[in-house]
Amino acid sequence: MYENRHTRPLPARMFAVRMASHVGVAAVLVLLSLVAGMAGYEHYERLPWRDAFLNTAMLLGGMGPVDAPHTNGGKLFAGVFALYSGVVFLVVAGLFLAPVVHRIMHRFHWEPPKS
Repeated sequence: MYENRHTRPLPARMFAVRMASHVGVAAVLVLLSLVAGMAGYEHYERLPWRDAFLNTAMLLGGMGPVDAPHTNGGKLFAGVFALYSGVVFLVVAGLFLAPVVHRIMHRFHWEPPKS
């Protein structure tokens, strides 16, 4: 997926395409997580979709739930989803940073072909 140290660094336009693909994968992951979290809050806590969205978005953003869960199933779901959200947060950060870090490292370690 990434070029090795013997190839020239990507031009800016191709790097932008690479970043866009990483952002797209991250957006899909966040969207699927948002839908799953909303479904869980609607099912276990009987929250309306707006409140389920708010709780899910706050958990995915690392802030914590707005409405404390009241049912045993809701408490279990909120705990598991909070752990899952922490992992999603790290994965999304990695998806955003990986191309940038690779590009910086590639610039420093690129070896032009010997003539």
